[in-house]
Amino acid sequence: MSTQEPAPESGPESAEAYHARLMDQTDAAGRLPFTVDEAMVAWDIYPYELDGLRMKPLAPLADAEPDRQGEDPATCRCRGEGFAEGPLAWSNERWLLKVLAGGLPSELMLQPRAHHDLADLPADLAAEMGVLIAAVTAAAESLPSVHRCHLARYGDGGAHLHLFFWARPARVLQLRGSTLVDWADQLPPLPDEVRRANAEHVGAHLVAAVGGQGPSGL
Repeated sequence: MSTQEPAPESGPESAEAYHARLMDQTDAAGRLPFTVDEAMVAWDIYPYELDGLRMKPLAPLADAEPDRQGEDPATCRCRGEGFAEGPLAWSNERWLLKVLAGGLPSELMLQPRAHHDLADLPADLAAEMGVLIAAVTAAAESLPSVHRCHLARYGDGGAHLHLFFWARPARVLQLRGSTLVDWADQLPPLPDEVRRANAEHVGAHLVAAVGGQGPSGL
């Protein structure tokens, strides 16, 4: 008789199995060990001091994913008044490029006017989105205070597709890479006149590159 353990079930791992594997590694308080990646900590963009830094306890597996805002299209903000109003750096009949408040030289959010998420985006809008991603990036990187423009899509809070563009300040080398958003949370907000001027610059570049309308509601 074989003494080998039974083979695991075939197919992708379940959420329960994934969570159980994590919990097997936690301490009595439910905390995963804080793994120090020496290469990351030594990297000059790492924003944290290790003294006192530790992981939060791992929460139990949720019974289900919570609904996002706009999961029912009838309740989405895109159906309400003001969705397509200001402040916008650029727009056309299908897309809106919104100006966000923050401390980076440019913080923008691209959204389709029609209610779609990324996974159900029609092919024509998906193709146009690719062109717009390149154009917005080029426009943001043409700002004199910017060296790189980062792109992010999360989608856990809202069901209406929204892509973020974070402009990394030129020569502020600690803000390079994936920790940019962590640093950005601590930056003082841009003065209104600087945010407006930067948005107008981005909008003008986009109109020249892809048409559409320039800034509004700033």
